[in-house]
Amino acid sequence: MTKKKKREQISFRVNIVFLFIFILFAILILQLGIVQILHGEKFQDKIEQTIQETAKISTPRGKMYDRNYQIVVDNEPVYAITYTPPKGIQAEDRLELAKKLSKRITMVPKRKKPQTYLDNLLTERDLQEYVYLLHKKKVEGRLPEQKRTNLNNGEAYHALLDLIKKEEMNQLTVKEKEIIAIKKQLDKATEFTPHIIKNEGVTKKEYASIAENLTDLPGINATTDWNRAYPYGESIQSLFGNISSHKEGLPLDQLEYYLTLGYSRNDRVGTSGLEKQYEDLLQGRKEQMVYETNKHGEIVTQNVAVDGQRGKDLVLTIDMELQQKVDTILREEMKAVINKYPYENRYMQDALAVVIKPKTGDLLAVSGQRYDQERRKFYHAAHKAIYNQHIPGSVVKGATVLAGLQSGVIQPGERLYDIPMKIKGTPEKSSYTDSALGWLNDLDALKRSSNVYMFYTALRMGGEYNYQYNQPVSFDPESFQQMRNYFHQFGLGITTAIDFPNESTGYKGANPAAGNLMDFAIGQYDTYTVLQLAQYVSTIANDGYRVRPHFLKEVRTPKPSSREIGPIFRSAHTTVLNRVEMKQEYIKRVQEGFRRAFQEPGGTAYTAFNDKNYDAIGKTGTAENTFNGDYTENLSLIGYAPKNNPEVAFAVVVPHTGKAENINLKIGERMMDAYFNLKENRGNRQSKGE
Repeated sequence: MTKKKKREQISFRVNIVFLFIFILFAILILQLGIVQILHGEKFQDKIEQTIQETAKISTPRGKMYDRNYQIVVDNEPVYAITYTPPKGIQAEDRLELAKKLSKRITMVPKRKKPQTYLDNLLTERDLQEYVYLLHKKKVEGRLPEQKRTNLNNGEAYHALLDLIKKEEMNQLTVKEKEIIAIKKQLDKATEFTPHIIKNEGVTKKEYASIAENLTDLPGINATTDWNRAYPYGESIQSLFGNISSHKEGLPLDQLEYYLTLGYSRNDRVGTSGLEKQYEDLLQGRKEQMVYETNKHGEIVTQNVAVDGQRGKDLVLTIDMELQQKVDTILREEMKAVINKYPYENRYMQDALAVVIKPKTGDLLAVSGQRYDQERRKFYHAAHKAIYNQHIPGSVVKGATVLAGLQSGVIQPGERLYDIPMKIKGTPEKSSYTDSALGWLNDLDALKRSSNVYMFYTALRMGGEYNYQYNQPVSFDPESFQQMRNYFHQFGLGITTAIDFPNESTGYKGANPAAGNLMDFAIGQYDTYTVLQLAQYVSTIANDGYRVRPHFLKEVRTPKPSSREIGPIFRSAHTTVLNRVEMKQEYIKRVQEGFRRAFQEPGGTAYTAFNDKNYDAIGKTGTAENTFNGDYTENLSLIGYAPKNNPEVAFAVVVPHTGKAENINLKIGERMMDAYFNLKENRGNRQSKGE
């Protein structure tokens, strides 16, 4: 092949390559043109998208069950109107939206006078902000330019609001105030996070009107929310506690605390009771939505990043069937004596009781019944068994005897003569009768509830062994703390460590005199809660082991879309707080004294418990008290059963009685009957396979 032909072939191939490259560039230019011309705006918006925004959406709280897996706190679905603001929304936009909403919903509850309700709901600042938005230029003209230059934006805004006149606010109509109320809720919403505008009393008409006009109401949605429901009524609702509303949001005094935990300002949280105690479990896992927005703040895409989950369910130790029976017993016994002796019992207001499993600390029933003497109506007040403190009377004598035995100031079986006593310069003191009870040992002192035996014990604790009637006594004030230290071992005067917020520990008298220690020894000086008394008697039933009382039995993981209870997440365990530093033989003696009080003739509770087959033992109490300057009595009772294998313990206090005919004994007897009857009936049903 000649050189000329070779050059021609190479030139041809090069031309082919250049042609191919030209065609490729032509196609690329054509494609770029198409992209630019046809899809340029779309891709430009993509380029100008903001950083992804993440919003957390609240989920329903966990439910509560009783120990038999009956729902006691539920979530009830309700209609709700929500607002999810986009990015960059302005106050003027929210005002226009509020005007539109005011035509479709009302913020005034039924049976409320609109003018009065709205005046109480709205602040002066709310009204000022509305007037400013309506007449912005007019109001801004009132602030001199020279003065404004010395203020930052925030200061200038508040200065402008302060220039709005009273008459301008007074001229606002009810309709305008309703618009302000709606806007006030819109203002609370944060970007991309649904905020409840209204979820109480949303009518079907309102719901439908919103749902049909969503395109005209940007950010508004008609959906469902939930409120707490109580299938058993108000029985122990005060123990379940409360949650804040969407309007209230997070408690202001704990705002920073909750915000650091990832809460939003308008989240509902437990504010009292078990709702507050177990907030971390009951609060569900929020659903996390990821939004992409364009430069105008409009949502381009949205996706669920994390699925929401309802809060965990609590299984409580409470037995609602027993709880309801205890509630009824307290009411019936109070009603009976008040109706029979209305004047004598004019100060009787409360009856309180706690039923507990002494070995585990499971609280089976906690009841407080309050009677309004003027309205002649009962109210549930179970929290009073944990919060209210009372002079307990002779029920504490078991602790007094144990303190005396352990300290060595009295000996097992030692006999002392029960006769009225008197320290010089102080009133005479005696047992419940002015006459002598005679010679008594420690067991019979408990059986017959001798005050004098306890007085001698107290004086000896203070160093006085040579008491003489109407003579001064030597006394070491430090013995007061020594006696209290023994009582503390049973949970008297200190926290019980219950899983409930802010329990009371009682009042401690401040004057450590000999006469006051004598009163302390018979339960007539320091005060205790009914829960403390229940823990005290449980400690005696447990041979000296003090167990933590508790409401939580189990935590369950909820099952999605199911009414069935979910699998166990965590179980509560028995917690022994301490073992009293007392010899076992001394505890056995007090148990025997309690048995005699309930089961032997002459025992203070013999008439109520001598014929029971469940072998109950315990101690009665009567404490002198006053109300409005008049003499009253606190009647109390503690006990447990059966004696040799305790499975249930209880404490009862009925303060400020007049003529109450052993109401404490009747309540205690009926409660124990109810417990063991329920146990028998359930056993029968199980044996029949029901």
